[in-house]
This record gives sequence, structure tokens and C-alpha cells, in this order.
Amino acid sequence: MNDILQKWSQWIGLYPLIVKLSVVLLAFFMIMGMVYILKSRINTLVDESTTRYRMRKAVTLIAYLIFTVIVIATFKKDMSGFAVAIGVIAGGIAFALQEVIISIAGWLAITFSSFYRVGDRIKIGSIYGDVIDIGILRTTLMECGAWVNSDLYNGRIVRVTNSFIFKDPVYNYSGEFPFLWDEIILPIRYGSSVEYTRLTLMNIANDVVGDFTESVRESWHNLSKLYAVEYATIEPMVTIAATDNWIEFTLRYVVDFKKRRSTRDQLFTRFLVEAEKSEGKIQMASQTSEIVSFPKLHIHSENIPENTKI
Repeated sequence: MNDILQKWSQWIGLYPLIVKLSVVLLAFFMIMGMVYILKSRINTLVDESTTRYRMRKAVTLIAYLIFTVIVIATFKKDMSGFAVAIGVIAGGIAFALQEVIISIAGWLAITFSSFYRVGDRIKIGSIYGDVIDIGILRTTLMECGAWVNSDLYNGRIVRVTNSFIFKDPVYNYSGEFPFLWDEIILPIRYGSSVEYTRLTLMNIANDVVGDFTESVRESWHNLSKLYAVEYATIEPMVTIAATDNWIEFTLRYVVDFKKRRSTRDQLFTRFLVEAEKSEGKIQMASQTSEIVSFPKLHIHSENIPENTKI
């Protein structure tokens, strides 16, 4: 009889814990179901990819917060007795999962600072690409470069741990200033019209990248409010240098960070067209070397011993 009463009392003591666990599990499945429904609706109703991504992330974060609040509210009376055990367990977990904890700290730093955002083009070590997702443990990039030109996607998706921001430099090609300075170099023959070539390059640059000027100036002004940067030349600029073989014209300009390759293509195409129409005022220079034969070698055998083989 005493054994039966003892077992019954143990069951009664465990019953509240079972009820609480059941409540937490039920809440978990209900929240996950709501998250699935909301994300499906967002995918259907929102067409813009950036807005859709942010809304999906917001739904996931709110779901985590709601579930955490439910767990704390359900077990708040039982947590005081586990304080010491939780401390010991937390110490062991912190030692065993150092990389995971640093990655979570990196995610917090990325989220609440200006390291980068989804859509930015960054370089981490040797990895270069566009940020397509920022998770709690990893950042996902659509990689550029490798076996293709550095400004084009190669199709690989790369995931790197968030802990890297505390170890390696992060190069952001967009961020607060989503423009880059770029330049093209053109070799022009001696005898061409220097002033006509310079004026032609300036006109082409103003036509192709002139629309960026106002946006660039505004972005640079906003950047100067955040950092101690000096005034920079925003307008296109042409400089020349006389070399042994030709006159080297350098066109420097500012371009959108995602339009660098296409802009270079437009500038080169326009310049070649104008060079053809210049009636000899602009002549492209080039250097070609071709070895057609080797000179004959004449060996005099007067001073060579007779037994020497050649």
C-alpha cells in the first residue's frame, strides 16, 4: 500500500511538468504552422525580392521571440532551482561551442551595425560576391569571380560563418556609398590630336556616366556626415602620360557598383566609334612583336680541339 501511495505521489509531482512540456510543444507546433502560413502568403502577395526577404525574416524573428516568452512564462517558477545547474551547463557549452557563440555574436554585430546588409557586394578574404542572406550562424553569398570576370556571378553559393568579421577584414563595395571609382586606359599614337582626344573622352564620359553625378554627390555628402572624409572629385576626369610607345589617356569616373562592367563596355564602344569618325585625329596605338626566324650561327673551329663533339 505504501508503495502504491509513493508511486502515486511521484506521478502527481511529475504531472505539472508533463502539462507544461505539453503546452510548450503545442505552442511550438502552432507557431511553426502560423509561420509557414504567413511565409506562404508573403511569397504570394509580395513581388519585390528585397521586401519579401525582409518580411520573411521579420516573421521568423517574431516567432522566435514569442516562443521564448512562452517558454519563460511556463517554466518561470521552476527556473530558480536550476540556477546552479544552468550555470555549470552554460560554462561547458560555452567552451565546447566557442565558434558557434562567436558566430552568434557576429550576427548581432552585423545586425546592429553597418558592416553590411542583404544586397551589398562584399569581399571576405578571397570570397567576393553579393549578400543574399544573413543567418544567425552564417552569411550566404552569391559568388562573383573565380573562373569568370570578377564582376559577374559564377553560379556558386558560398556560406561563411559570421565569426569571420572578428578575424578578417570585410570589404564593402556598396554600403553607405554605393559607387566605385573606375578608370579605362587608352593608348593613342603620337601625332594624334591630344586636345581633340581629351574632349572626345570627356563628352563620352558625360553622356554615359553623367547621370550618376548628382546621386554620387548626394551620397558622398551623406558619407561625410558619418566619417572624416575629404571632398573627392566626382566628375569624370581625363589625364595623359607620355610613354616610350604612345600617349596614354586615362579616363577616371564614378559608376554604380553593379554597373562597372557594362559601363566600361559602353565607354570603349563609344570611343572606338568616335575614333573611326575622327578622320585620323584619333589613332589607336598597339605593339605587336613577331619572331619570323632566328639568325644563323657561325662557329669557327680553329680553336676547338679535334676530339670535341658539337
